[in-house]
Amino acid sequence: MPHKFHASRRHKFDKKKYRVTNWRDYNESLRNRGDLTIWVSREIGKEWSAQRWTTRGGQRKYSDLAIEVCLTLRSVYALALRQSQGFMRSVVRLMQVDLSVPDFSTLSRRAGGLQITKPAKARTEPVHLVVDSTGVKIYGEGEWLQNKHKTKAMRRSWRKLHLGMDLNTGEIVCSDLTYENVGDPTVLPDLLDQVDGPVNKFLGDGAYNGEPTRRVLETRYGDDVEIIIPPPKTAVLSPKADRNPSSRDKHILAIKDKGRLGWQKQTGYNQRSRIETQMGRWKQVIGNKLKARTFNNQRTETKIGVSILNTITKLGRPAFEAIT
Repeated sequence: MPHKFHASRRHKFDKKKYRVTNWRDYNESLRNRGDLTIWVSREIGKEWSAQRWTTRGGQRKYSDLAIEVCLTLRSVYALALRQSQGFMRSVVRLMQVDLSVPDFSTLSRRAGGLQITKPAKARTEPVHLVVDSTGVKIYGEGEWLQNKHKTKAMRRSWRKLHLGMDLNTGEIVCSDLTYENVGDPTVLPDLLDQVDGPVNKFLGDGAYNGEPTRRVLETRYGDDVEIIIPPPKTAVLSPKADRNPSSRDKHILAIKDKGRLGWQKQTGYNQRSRIETQMGRWKQVIGNKLKARTFNNQRTETKIGVSILNTITKLGRPAFEAIT
């Protein structure tokens, strides 16, 4: 936010410098990201085949876990569907297990309704939730016509990726993929449904400012939930601000008293930059473009991307200390 409200004197803000204090452990975690045994376990053979249905109709040959493993390898190693099939066949041969591998058309067909495995986790403390959204590109008709026939650039289609992260653990606890015209507050109830455990702090940017967001959070988690959303410059106090000020009224008064930078430091709003960093990790590790063509397959692709980033986080995170 300083670059928005203090652009004329932005150069006066010295950028802090940090150094990694656990470089040996973090360096090993970076190596482990490419370790095949992290993504494929020998135990998958026990749940590779689908359970037989008791109803009439065709039987599935592969379980959801088998499809998920193949699609995970596709995202981790940036492969196409046919290459993913060939890669998984070589993995099965190296493991010396007798398993058939789903072909590329099966992977594409099953991806749409795939239920991603979410590991159960017992939480010992409430969630400090920070949410944000970013755009991810899809390769559609407009780009093809522009590249092939040099036509005039059309309005490019894209998808909006919504992520929610727990500040205590660095884990992505909720996610969703929508069309570009869906507002951030509209998706918030669906994101909160995915969070296991109570939330006692919520951070969001100005897009979440408004009574509907506060009503949803207070209805679910009570009046004690701490809501940190920056009010706009034109925000005014509520009629009850003198007798019973709301959290939004307190934020407005704090900004008038300490300034916006002082309010950010007092409330810890600067921690919201961590979700921006998570967005950068997504586009660096997973990519800024979706490979799938249909919307349901794209949603599955993003769920798998969330699982990959959470696995990478568990492998090890850098610890920093300021040097200036």
